[in-house]
Amino acid sequence: MPARILLVRHGETEWSVTGRHTGRTDIPLTEDGRAMARALGVRLAAAPWNGLPDALVLTSPLDRAKETCALAGLGDRAVERPELMEWDYGSYEGRTGADIRAADHPGWLIWRDGVPGGEKLSDVAARVDALLADLNTEHGVPEPDTTVMHCADRDVVLFAHGHLLRILTARWLGLPPEFAQRFKLGTAALCILSWEYGAPAVELWNDQGHLETLTHKS
Repeated sequence: MPARILLVRHGETEWSVTGRHTGRTDIPLTEDGRAMARALGVRLAAAPWNGLPDALVLTSPLDRAKETCALAGLGDRAVERPELMEWDYGSYEGRTGADIRAADHPGWLIWRDGVPGGEKLSDVAARVDALLADLNTEHGVPEPDTTVMHCADRDVVLFAHGHLLRILTARWLGLPPEFAQRFKLGTAALCILSWEYGAPAVELWNDQGHLETLTHKS
């Protein structure tokens, strides 16, 4: 089992600023988003992380997550995992919650009502369950050269997306995926999942302290 799992939501994009649901649209970071990722890299390079030299680094295949990983200084050893892709929002892709509630579905709540033509919440939960099960095995996941990397008692860093990481956290804690609604998560935020007396726990959540020196935060 991993010692800790560090979660990083990707930096700002044009759609994240306006609250548009961004699932599989491969939208890039804004310049502010790139600055956020670099600021995170400065934090991870310093003590107590010291660059996380022994950590296993996994990223969503989507560009906004991969670019955040690269700018944070960990892209050279990152492994893409399709399980880390964001929720497929179907026909609600690119739309805001306010627009959906006004035009299509009064009172709409994604955690309860889902999305037409996209993934069910249970499908997203099944994806993260599979990834967590993989990480909790003795051997973890293969490196790009196909050699087996042990992740037992090692840190794992995941670069991914807001809803996906919130669902993963709920499942880490053994909670239903709907509980993810209660975990707010900002762009380029750092979170840590770990253990407390042998039980899965949240050690740090939605920490954006590394963004305090930037003139723009989202």
